[in-house]
Amino acid sequence: MAYFFYILAGFVSGIFGGLGMGGGTLLIPILTIFLNFDQKLSQGINLLSFLVMAIFSLYIHYKNGFIVTKNLFWIIFFGVIFSCLGAVCMSFLPSNALKKAFGAFLCLLAVIEFIKVFKK
Repeated sequence: MAYFFYILAGFVSGIFGGLGMGGGTLLIPILTIFLNFDQKLSQGINLLSFLVMAIFSLYIHYKNGFIVTKNLFWIIFFGVIFSCLGAVCMSFLPSNALKKAFGAFLCLLAVIEFIKVFKK
């Protein structure tokens, strides 16, 4: 049964990652809820899988002309800085706190998207 969830996790995160929507949004809950992985381990697996998926997705999006390089340096520069800060902060937090924060983040995203639908 675990292999089913491994395949599901790879499929879902690959599709969403390829669309540029963040496969970890579904990969992390699949790993933590259905496969009982620790939150920190799930986040690490997500980051590693993201690197591989991002390389292929980036190539395809670039080839199709969907990459805008204007101000890209600043996005990368501050993204790296805050990624490092986030990783350091994460190392001091217990997994349970990270799980709750991630759940709250997903709920917030759901509310924002729900509001957007009704504004249109």
